[in-house]
Amino acid sequence: MDRYCHGCFLALTATISILHLVQAQYQQGFISLDCGLPAHESPYTEPFTNLTYTSDASFIRSGKTGRIQKEPGGIYMKPYTVLRYFPDGIRNCYDLSIVQDTKYLIYAVFVYGNYDGRNSSPRFDLYLGPNLWKTIDLQRGDGAKEEIIHVSRSNSLSICLVKTGTTTPMISALELRPLRYETYISQAGSLKTLFRFYLSKSENFLRYPQDVHDRVWIPYFESDWTLISTTLNVKDSDGYELPRAATVTAATPANATEPLTIIWSLDAPNGQVQVYLHSAEIQDLRANETREFSISESDKLYDGNYSAKKLEMETQFNSLPAKCDGGVCRLKLVRTQRSTLPPSLNAIEVYSVIEFPQSETDQNDVAAIKNIQAAYGLDIIGWQGDPCVPKQFMWDGLNCSIPDISTPPRIISL
Repeated sequence: MDRYCHGCFLALTATISILHLVQAQYQQGFISLDCGLPAHESPYTEPFTNLTYTSDASFIRSGKTGRIQKEPGGIYMKPYTVLRYFPDGIRNCYDLSIVQDTKYLIYAVFVYGNYDGRNSSPRFDLYLGPNLWKTIDLQRGDGAKEEIIHVSRSNSLSICLVKTGTTTPMISALELRPLRYETYISQAGSLKTLFRFYLSKSENFLRYPQDVHDRVWIPYFESDWTLISTTLNVKDSDGYELPRAATVTAATPANATEPLTIIWSLDAPNGQVQVYLHSAEIQDLRANETREFSISESDKLYDGNYSAKKLEMETQFNSLPAKCDGGVCRLKLVRTQRSTLPPSLNAIEVYSVIEFPQSETDQNDVAAIKNIQAAYGLDIIGWQGDPCVPKQFMWDGLNCSIPDISTPPRIISL
């Protein structure tokens, strides 16, 4: 009996070790910072996702920590229950080591939760390097999440919170996920997520571990659609690696002669959008059946006669960002004349294009000034983020040459 139990223990230990190894391999390259988490509580495994989060203490040199006041009955993921806030200085920055020329999905999460007992929701600016990313306004709601797809141009990345008024900037979590470089191709700028839907009547959102890249998928279904599904596996052919649950269901128009239409509005009427459509044929078509459709966005055709592959996921996207008339976008999948079946769609992702025009300071100069900072122990609160740009945040004591936004600035004197 003892020998048997000892064998069970060894087998269980080996299984747990293998599971941890698999999880670590899947999370390779992930950065998951629980902002404000005490260093002695780091790292930990978040129970909903099995993601490993660490304290942000070694990634930033300023700020204080707080804890939200939970509402009775509220359910909060652990990374969003503590936070870091910045009562001192104008610009406070996280300095992250990343891989150059890598495509990252970047999350920044903000949950105010009346952590300071003042009921004064903050408003401040969020910067990616030297460029404005977004104005965070928690007066519109207690929490916010900003998400972009961005290609790194150096081996470091600064994410900065900038005070713009009387309220105090704060942040709950920072999360970076590497993506396959050949996916989410855009001819202009980075991509800000507007929505990511899988077409299903499910009530469950999907993220890691269902999605190996930790993208968040929301179920979406219209009343004038019909659901189709399969129990078979759908092969990934384009490298987007959708979670299985997003590949085994699809929507078609209930009226077989009508188009499948999705309409959404933009905050900026002149904004540009990038749309990614994920399709697979998941029905067993008869010899005399055909599913073929055209794809148009705001009346602009970008595929005239598309047929999805049998049990193989493909991704269609507009090669150039599109503008929507009056800021209202209309995606239509229209059955062709030779088709006997209505169009179908498994999942859709929509992004707006966001430009980050200001070049970062020359990386050799940045490395040199940071070496000086470390050698002399210069703990100056203003010495955070990019040393030269934006000009209003240039490090004290530096002189920089900034010829134009497309040329990396140079440090010329200290």
